[in-house]
Amino acid sequence: MANSQNNVLLSTSSLSIGYKKKKDISLVAEAIDLNLQKGELIAIIGTNGSGKSTLLKTLAGQIPPLAGNVNLMNKTLSEVKPKDLGMYLSLVLTNESISKHLSVMELVALGRHPYTNWLGHLTEKDKAKVYKALSQVDLIQHKNTLCDALSDGQFQKVLIARALAQDTNLILMDEPTTHLDMYHKAYILQLLKFIVKSSDKSVVFASHEINLSLQLCDKIILVNNKKASVGTPSELIANNAFDVLFPSDTIIFDKTSNTFKLKINDDQTTSSL
Repeated sequence: MANSQNNVLLSTSSLSIGYKKKKDISLVAEAIDLNLQKGELIAIIGTNGSGKSTLLKTLAGQIPPLAGNVNLMNKTLSEVKPKDLGMYLSLVLTNESISKHLSVMELVALGRHPYTNWLGHLTEKDKAKVYKALSQVDLIQHKNTLCDALSDGQFQKVLIARALAQDTNLILMDEPTTHLDMYHKAYILQLLKFIVKSSDKSVVFASHEINLSLQLCDKIILVNNKKASVGTPSELIANNAFDVLFPSDTIIFDKTSNTFKLKINDDQTTSSL
């Protein structure tokens, strides 16, 4: 894809993220410069506590930056009115409070909230967006099923469909594969890849699924030691960015397979994770 300013959905400049409480500042990461284009699948990866979710929520406007700017489609995030933000980006958080007593269609229809009147009345256009979203994640046959009757994998697809029904160019997701088995982790990330490649939408997700992310993503944002390294998987591998992510006596990055592997003993014998 051409590196055109018209294709930039989100960018940051000299961004510092963290938490501020009165006079106390807790810095999570600093000097973050991002330039995210249309049609990209992007993973935010790092160790536990590195700041993946903090970065995602800062990009979504839920946490104010400590310094620097987040720019959303040629506007600074602070210029976008809270009531209008849902027209620019969709946000799917882990363990958000959602009633599972809704049907699949009712929950997906909540994605149209930024566009409906105060009564939540769905127009024919809104309904078409909902049905399209259900079709994209293969849930039409479950549209009347109550969400509490779904498996974890199916419910994750409902949340993705809600974000698709919202019809924004940018979708931000926090740990979309939490609680899923290996097959469904791969299925969900492949679904996100398909959505990105069949539209102008971009998906940014925070994840622990590093090996899958390296295989599927167009870009990686690696948060480590209060810094963020950004690039394609091959660029980060060439720069040895993954070599110091984990203690080398336990997990090493194998450049032959481009995956992290478990170190079994001192003679460098390894096993795939």
